[in-house]
Amino acid sequence: MEEANGRNQTPIIQFILLGFGNVRELQPLLFLLFLVFYIVTVVGNTLIIILVVIDHHLHIPMYYLLGNLSTLETCYTSTILPRLLVSLATGDRTISFKGCIVQLYCFGVMSATECLLLTAMSYDRYVAICNPLRYAALMNGRVCAKLVAGSWISSLVGCGIVHVFLSHLTFCESNEIDHYFCDFSPLINLSCDNTQILQLVTFIISAIGTLVPCLLTLTSYICIIVTILRIPSSTGRKKAFSTCSSHLIVVTVFYGTLITIYVVPTANSPKVLNKVFSVFYTVLTPMINPVIYSLRNKEVNESLRKILGKTMSLEEW
Repeated sequence: MEEANGRNQTPIIQFILLGFGNVRELQPLLFLLFLVFYIVTVVGNTLIIILVVIDHHLHIPMYYLLGNLSTLETCYTSTILPRLLVSLATGDRTISFKGCIVQLYCFGVMSATECLLLTAMSYDRYVAICNPLRYAALMNGRVCAKLVAGSWISSLVGCGIVHVFLSHLTFCESNEIDHYFCDFSPLINLSCDNTQILQLVTFIISAIGTLVPCLLTLTSYICIIVTILRIPSSTGRKKAFSTCSSHLIVVTVFYGTLITIYVVPTANSPKVLNKVFSVFYTVLTPMINPVIYSLRNKEVNESLRKILGKTMSLEEW
């Protein structure tokens, strides 16, 4: 064992995710709670995907993007919850170095892609409300495919650059990560290397990947609200707003939790509080998105009723 600058230089090959503490009585309750969250998330988002695929009335850009968002949400929550459920069920909290890096990479890609997909969805609503006569030309299948592909590719590349730096770090501090998944800040705090360049690169890429989409989304909705307020009839305003209300709620919840976790907290913030807010961001948001779209969207509700009606009639037959 070598000593340098007072640090233990024995390389770490696995980490321990401390999760939500060592109170044994809480582990079964947490397991059941997160299992229910995971099942509801997967079932809800899968249902949205099925509706978008089989109902030809939903074969329009708005629902094409919604189907992709639901696919993303399913993959997103699956990068975190299965490993958490295993640790709660077995008590084994260890995760290999490679496993931690892969989880962090997938988490980063999904988060960045969601920012860009939500921006694409806000652009779709902007064109539909502010430029309805040009909607067919500006938002078609080819444009939607490019928006989705661009979201994924840019996220993969951006997060890939960060993880090239991250994968070359040496970890020789404590191997305990005080979180329930491999998040960026708790992980690099364990490195015995100089991480200033990595943090600068991460800050630049994160600012471009989150701040720019957030500003574009905000701009889109400012234009949408201004256009809606100019509609003379209250019925027309209500109808126009109903077409984007679901997405507006999802955007508000997403960026609200994102800002709460990564912008508002300071170094003095209780770690348990950050974990609780992280649950909202990584677990609850993907779970409630299908509920929001189901309750607030007339077309999705009608499609769901048709499918349920056909299913019940087949069972009776």
